Amino acid sequence: MHLPIQRLLTTLVFFVTTCVLVAGVYVSHGWDPADALYMVVITIFGVGYGEVRPIDTLTLRTVTMMLIVVSYGCVIYIAGGFIQMVMEGEINRALSRRRMTRGIDELTGHTILCGYGRAGRILAGELKTAGAAFVVVDQDEEKLNDAEAAGMLIVEGNAIEEDVLTRAGIERARVLATVLPEDAANVFITLTARELNPNVEIIARAEHPSTEKKLLRSGANRVVLPAVIGGQRMAQLITRPGAEQMLADVAGKGELQHELDTIGLKLDELRVTNGSPLDGHKVEDIVLKGNRSFLILAVRRASGEVVLDPPGDCPLAGGDAVIVLGHAGELPMLEKRYAAAKEILYRGAKMRVSE
Repeated sequence: MHLPIQRLLTTLVFFVTTCVLVAGVYVSHGWDPADALYMVVITIFGVGYGEVRPIDTLTLRTVTMMLIVVSYGCVIYIAGGFIQMVMEGEINRALSRRRMTRGIDELTGHTILCGYGRAGRILAGELKTAGAAFVVVDQDEEKLNDAEAAGMLIVEGNAIEEDVLTRAGIERARVLATVLPEDAANVFITLTARELNPNVEIIARAEHPSTEKKLLRSGANRVVLPAVIGGQRMAQLITRPGAEQMLADVAGKGELQHELDTIGLKLDELRVTNGSPLDGHKVEDIVLKGNRSFLILAVRRASGEVVLDPPGDCPLAGGDAVIVLGHAGELPMLEKRYAAAKEILYRGAKMRVSE
């Protein structure tokens, strides 16, 4: 608990205790509890209705004077404390807003992040870790308080409105990312941002695939569909668990694959099944038959053991997975070349055929 609040609570407890003690003195002198309470109240507020009973003893006059002094002192102290907290809070907020505005005005080539929900928080965290300059725009005061507490520049308001984006420095921004969960809002923000800055790069979030074309027509440079990405990621974990695990271990959940995609490379895996052309062979067989156009990064054993940078004489067995790096267009041919032979049932007998 903050120190000013503790002081106010302590003063309030002292004030209430004094009132109770004074009322107890009145009762000890033969007053009814109701009369004692009434006398305490009119004394504190200075109503001036007159004494309920004569205060003609030194003890009663002393406690009454003490009540007057203490009550007025406590009331003034408590009221002043509340006023001070309110004024300091308003002043601090005003100074914080002024510093925030000055900081945003000094930005050039920064990123504007519209939306500080689940996706926005993750994106903001990544940008902060990378040391990128960015501004968070949101309508929710509680979310903005969290962002400000994390040391981020914020602008409160609806990003659809031009003045809000202007306060965020849209004319000087390099990138605008709108990650609101409502597709319609992302479309309107994209339209507004493109009108205010024709050169800004806009990355927009879309919940429904049908919204992608609308966002692109509205001026977005790139559209991200979290549901599609999530589905593809889960499919890769099912169909290529070895390669995906290596990507996560080496590159932090897919960052390496993104970089490889930009230069036409792909990290994939070849599964060694029982009876397949790779079963019982060595790593060098893949290298030779692939004309050395592929790089063998690792072999994941059926037991879970990973052999990094395996030597050419590393044996392969059923259940293993070979992690391969190569050109995206050639990897499917390599997979087909080493695919497991299929078995068919012909007149009650199993026959092995190659694909």
